[in-house]
Amino acid sequence: MNEPLGSDFAKMTERAKTLNEQFDEWDLARKGQPVSPGPNVPKYGTVDWLFREYKISKAYLEKVAQRSRSDYEWAMEQICDIKTKNGDRVGSRPARMITPRAADKLYDKFLEGTGKKDLKGTLRLRTGEKLIGLCRKAWRVVHRLFPDEFDRDVPNPWTGVTLKVRPKGKKLAVTRDEVYAFAWGAIDAGYPEVAATAVICFEWLQRPENVVAGCIKWSDYRSPTAPTIINVEHHKTGTVAPHPLEERTAEGLVLFYADAEEVLAKLPKLGVPMILREIGKKAKKEKPNAGTAKPWIYSSLNHVVARLRKKIDGVPPHFTLDACRHGGMTELEEAELTDGQGRALSTHKTQKAYEGYAKRTAKRMLSATRKRHAHVLAEALANEAATNVQNEALDGVQNGKQPISKSA
Repeated sequence: MNEPLGSDFAKMTERAKTLNEQFDEWDLARKGQPVSPGPNVPKYGTVDWLFREYKISKAYLEKVAQRSRSDYEWAMEQICDIKTKNGDRVGSRPARMITPRAADKLYDKFLEGTGKKDLKGTLRLRTGEKLIGLCRKAWRVVHRLFPDEFDRDVPNPWTGVTLKVRPKGKKLAVTRDEVYAFAWGAIDAGYPEVAATAVICFEWLQRPENVVAGCIKWSDYRSPTAPTIINVEHHKTGTVAPHPLEERTAEGLVLFYADAEEVLAKLPKLGVPMILREIGKKAKKEKPNAGTAKPWIYSSLNHVVARLRKKIDGVPPHFTLDACRHGGMTELEEAELTDGQGRALSTHKTQKAYEGYAKRTAKRMLSATRKRHAHVLAEALANEAATNVQNEALDGVQNGKQPISKSA
């Protein structure tokens, strides 16, 4: 099988070494000779080997986000380290020996867990689903590349495993008031980049990992070529959503995201990406040649969010960056946008479809933004009216006035 190695010399030599080792293993196995892998190389044809092949496949490298790879690594270790009745690891067994019955038994093991933190009698239903899904996918990907290493009759024993029914929890969302309470609290605490991340996730529906990874840049926001637009890139769908920020009408200029832009105005420009972490004096002392800022680590920023939400009034315990994005999506539904308008703002579609309807999408986005903005204004007016009625009633009681009865 021919495979281009690219132009990066370091990556090219590493990939060539891996491919040569694979070929040597395959050639020895083909000749019926014993395969003696190195100390860190799994034996050819085993479950360990299968997962190694999956991790270097395009299905893994191009489809599994960096954010999720640590979870995949953990899941693979969980599967391979399960002990059989004979005391050996599942990972050391040939992949062709995993039959449908063996897969059912392993699923039971997945549910029970083997770690010290796993409570006896508590079934890990969600974990079981994830591990079965991973096995099903890894077997399918590697079987396509190495069909001779699998049972011809049942190449994928994980297909058809009966999963236990589990109640699926609703994705939590936060409201507009909660997002901005958090944002201004974070700014007061000295974390404007964390505040901006929450607002971007809520208002422009960008996935948190994309915001933190630097996929939204200062050049995307009111650039000279598009002074009324913020372009929001979505890596998962491969699209860029041009959100309109304002519109000039007969009544004057309408700013659709005035509150969000007020938060962005507090964000220092430390580099090309919007979300960067300023390096402190201690870090500069350890690395004198380092720049003044660096990207946030996603988990570290989430830890800051978890710490701040406990200190800021009006922020619920379930406040997360994901909940901010889900809150923005919920607001789209509450604004009663059409399916087309909502998808235009959230870009839940393929890149091909987006490119084919680019002009139509731009019109939909303006219409959807108008409708969402009108919904926010209507909610604010309704809340203000309700507050005024309560205040008037309270003033009447305090002044000794009796409420007028309709029957009088």
